[in-house]
Amino acid sequence: MSSLVTRTLKLRIKDRHAALLQRMATQVNQVWNFCNETSSRSIHERHTWLSGFDLQKYTKGFSKCDGVVIGSTTVQQVCEEYVTRRKQFKKAKLRWRVSNPQSSRRSLGWIPFKSGALVYANGQIQFAGHRLSLWDSYGLSNYKLRAGNFNQDVRGRWYLNVVVQIPTVASSGKRSVGMDLGVKTAVTTSDGQKLAGHWYRDQEEALARAQRAKKKDRVRTIHAKIANQRKDALHKFSHAMVSQYGAIFVGNISSQWMLKTSSAKGTLDASWSRLKIMLANSSQRATRVRRMRNKRFCAARTFMEYKSQQAGVIFEVVNEAYTTQTCSCCGNIPSSSPKGRAGLRVREWTCSDCGAHHDRDVNAAINILAALRCAKTMPQRGIWPLGHRIHAWHEYIAV
Repeated sequence: MSSLVTRTLKLRIKDRHAALLQRMATQVNQVWNFCNETSSRSIHERHTWLSGFDLQKYTKGFSKCDGVVIGSTTVQQVCEEYVTRRKQFKKAKLRWRVSNPQSSRRSLGWIPFKSGALVYANGQIQFAGHRLSLWDSYGLSNYKLRAGNFNQDVRGRWYLNVVVQIPTVASSGKRSVGMDLGVKTAVTTSDGQKLAGHWYRDQEEALARAQRAKKKDRVRTIHAKIANQRKDALHKFSHAMVSQYGAIFVGNISSQWMLKTSSAKGTLDASWSRLKIMLANSSQRATRVRRMRNKRFCAARTFMEYKSQQAGVIFEVVNEAYTTQTCSCCGNIPSSSPKGRAGLRVREWTCSDCGAHHDRDVNAAINILAALRCAKTMPQRGIWPLGHRIHAWHEYIAV
């Protein structure tokens, strides 16, 4: 019997509804700003922190005012969301939401709703008394729609984000694979598969021309194209991985350290964290998932995490210290291996101890897989240095 997992579906709303949604978003901003001012004054004057329920009392009846097109459930959700963000950022007053399209501080449109506020029928969704057409690429009629929101991107396009529950589909893969995340190549697996990951670099020249010409709309379009290409490539790669393998092990590379080097742009472009979460969320057996602090730069890991959870694939994050420098054949750290920042330019090297020739990324991926196998199979040896663990693993599999 398959279990259910929660997933957020994103669908584009047709452009003819943009004016209506922008009007709703303006009224959402008014509610947000009212909550911001009311809460701030209560804190400074009465030393009382208002809850979401308290703010709902102050905003009661707003949806019945003349000209208001948002429903009461949206007003309530805005109040609750405001309190959540206030607690998250630990501030008495948050930033105002600006509706003026000419302002440089304009807030992108956002319209939240609660579970049950959305009804799908005949290719349209009914929300707050209005019917909205969309491109239904998921078949919404097959799901029970829960909470979510409408949001606007930098190009002015509107999207529906709605939470649904979908059944898990078990992966048929039986093998294990190690993955090394990098800059020159975004992902390299222990069996030699690679994901290039030069989405920003490929559009950098066109982006520079648009910026010099001060074409803001063109700049927004190029940035959106880069984001879409990156997301599409990561989705396809992570789906292929969870379909082929039953266990996925990824290195815990620190993007914060990489951002201090000359590889900063490549690190931002690689999006490691998103790919990892894509894989891990597809695995209900995923254990000890350590998400990196800077998720914005690590989209690769993000995708890996959630796809693994859905497919029932084991996903783990491994300490990858010295995996690039260690020879995967003999287990030693030879003098010829790439070391430090200067070694980042070395793509291939030959072990001075055993003579084995390595692609640096494939070698690191093999070591990641071997290190975790050794630690799981022989836990008493898991505290040894990496080279000794790999030696022990080779001895174990040779028996």
